[in-house]
Amino acid sequence: MTKPELRKKYLTRRMLLTDDDYRTACDAIAAQFFRTVDLTGIHVVHSYLPIEKNKEPDTWLIINLIEERYPDIRISVPKINPDGTMTSYYYEGPYQLRESPFGIPEPTGGVITPPDVIDILIVPLLVFDKQGYRVGYGKGFYDRFLLHCKSTSKRVGLSLFPPEERIDDAAEFDQRMNMVITPEQVYHF
Repeated sequence: MTKPELRKKYLTRRMLLTDDDYRTACDAIAAQFFRTVDLTGIHVVHSYLPIEKNKEPDTWLIINLIEERYPDIRISVPKINPDGTMTSYYYEGPYQLRESPFGIPEPTGGVITPPDVIDILIVPLLVFDKQGYRVGYGKGFYDRFLLHCKSTSKRVGLSLFPPEERIDDAAEFDQRMNMVITPEQVYHF
């Protein structure tokens, strides 16, 4: 299937999840994250902030536990700029966030996180394939941002669903994940 077909299919699948099934899946993803991702020696974790109305995997479960258990790790969160680029900011607290026109909680300002200091990136996706490619919302924000991150940065996707066999129109500029965590399994690429 193509990206537009997959995007439509998985947006619909998400919206059909009951609130209980959604919460259970998010809890399982967070538990898998802490069982699987080695945070030893990590200094900066960039994480998307979930669009709740779209039932994105809840990264607050991960962010809050990192802040609680790993006080030396700094959290960084994205902001979409008017020119279509994305900038990462160190997360200071909820007072720093406002909802963007896309419905995304975003920092209103703060200290910019240089992309080359980010060790782990938690990347949003609707679906992924068995080669590690992802389908997002189609704007390319993360594909462009990942190009500026260091090559050793671990790219971790979170998915409510298992992978598709293949995304038919994955292109050379699409950025692959190193790992995708689902409620049932962790996929390494």
